[in-house]
Amino acid sequence: MSPTPPLVRFNAVRKSFDGRTDVVRDLTLDVAQGELLTLLGPSGSGKTTTLMMLAGFERPDGGDIELAGRSVIGLPAHKRGIGVVFQNFALFPHMTVAENIAFPLQVRRVPHAEQIRKVRAALDLVRLPGLADRLPGQLSGGQQQRVALARALVFDPRLVLLDEPLGALDRALREELQAELRHLHRQLGVTMLYVTHDQAEALALADRIAIFASGRIQQLGTPQALYDTPENLFVARFLGENNLLPGQVLALEDDIARVRLACGAEVEAQCVDARAGEPCMLAIRPERIAVAPISATDMGEGAISAVLQEIVFQGDQLRLRLQLGAGTADAVDITIKRPAGAPLGGLHPGRSAAVAWQPHHALAFHRAPHRAPHCASQRAG
Repeated sequence: MSPTPPLVRFNAVRKSFDGRTDVVRDLTLDVAQGELLTLLGPSGSGKTTTLMMLAGFERPDGGDIELAGRSVIGLPAHKRGIGVVFQNFALFPHMTVAENIAFPLQVRRVPHAEQIRKVRAALDLVRLPGLADRLPGQLSGGQQQRVALARALVFDPRLVLLDEPLGALDRALREELQAELRHLHRQLGVTMLYVTHDQAEALALADRIAIFASGRIQQLGTPQALYDTPENLFVARFLGENNLLPGQVLALEDDIARVRLACGAEVEAQCVDARAGEPCMLAIRPERIAVAPISATDMGEGAISAVLQEIVFQGDQLRLRLQLGAGTADAVDITIKRPAGAPLGGLHPGRSAAVAWQPHHALAFHRAPHRAPHCASQRAG
């Protein structure tokens, strides 16, 4: 039995706005039917341009974009059958909620009785029954975004594109609407491409994440795979929180690097692309580091002496800031996370402590120049 063909396929797509610099470079990417794929990256990385080319609002300078096996290059946006949700809602202020939602149906010449039924169903879907006659200006930001989502879904599209749809909302409302989007995605089975620069949002929503930088996909995979096994230093820096410790690779044995940190300590780490005898950067998640108020000797091989600088209470967790090589020119701060209420065993600011980690929890990367690495684009399986 052959695999289901992708709903969306980008094939060597390229886009430049000035004729010199490519905003999107040789993008090759498949999106599976029913998938929620998040395009994540910093401003200017090419993620929104990618979405706009798929929507039909921008035309690529090279390559091809297919929807359900057919090229859409040259096909007007309104004929692609794609729902789009923008950050600024893009509602018509002079139209009622019902009229805004019905607009895509009117464009498609859906009979009036069917429009009424579909608008009512869409309002129920986004939990806004009873607000059909209100104007957008009479709604809260969250309600307006729900109307925009209902308008994108009302004509039963096979694909919905969302460009920073929750970026203008406060944190609590964003988290509430994230949960609703996950529910709608599971309920409807519609394919979604979701653009964001918010890492937490991408991790919470996506089936897969494509991390963009400098117009290329740096890594593509599930949220857990990208979090646990970043393939290059850019992804390690960008996704989630990492302690980044400069050092020098002393030796490589199989996939384990022996590293001398800038503070003088020698440790082991999982080698990603580090090279023997060359500078490297270790990346260690704050929740992966053990700490105790005892000497490094007592803590065993690989433990490092540190001084606890502060303990910050953040509701559901504690953040411990420690300094390795305290009092030296090469001192470096690290952060450790612990659940709120976890016993600290006598740890106090200003006192010595020891920190350690399992070698496979620290990743050793070649210390490249401060730019996104050149990575081949990846085809989804």
